[in-house]
Amino acid sequence: MPFIESFEPVIGTDPKVLILGSIPGIASLQAQQYYAHPRNAFWPIMAELFDVEWSVEYEIRIQQVKKLPVVLWDTLRACHREGSLDSAITKDRLEANDIIGLLKEQPGIRLIAFNGAASEKYFKQTVAKLLTDDQQVDQIRLPSTSPAHASKNIQQKYEDWKVIIRYLD
Repeated sequence: MPFIESFEPVIGTDPKVLILGSIPGIASLQAQQYYAHPRNAFWPIMAELFDVEWSVEYEIRIQQVKKLPVVLWDTLRACHREGSLDSAITKDRLEANDIIGLLKEQPGIRLIAFNGAASEKYFKQTVAKLLTDDQQVDQIRLPSTSPAHASKNIQQKYEDWKVIIRYLD
């Protein structure tokens, strides 16, 4: 079973919201890009939320994110997984990213927005119990932007994702 590792965080300007995926899928790992699958709704949703261009080169998208009050990262730093589905992640070697350290470095973060149920699940298993009282921030599970989660269309997902705007004031 392949051992996979996530990417470094993309830290925006004075971040208020931490957006956590679970761990990159195959398309993202191959491209070395967050949310690289062409049918993943993440970049179109970000474009709507923040009025940024998403159909540009990845490096430009990342530069745009760095100007926003958000952080992009994943709950897991590493794990064993066959394929791209979160359901294929094995429990034998889950390693969380240093989210505690990030919250210390970025004390303005007011919301952790989970991109799907798996991100939240692994956060609760690996990170939540380590949070101190002063690191407690609001948490919300948003519908996964992955094309594997097609119970909602992109517009419905966008409507749910709009909640993060409230935390940016």
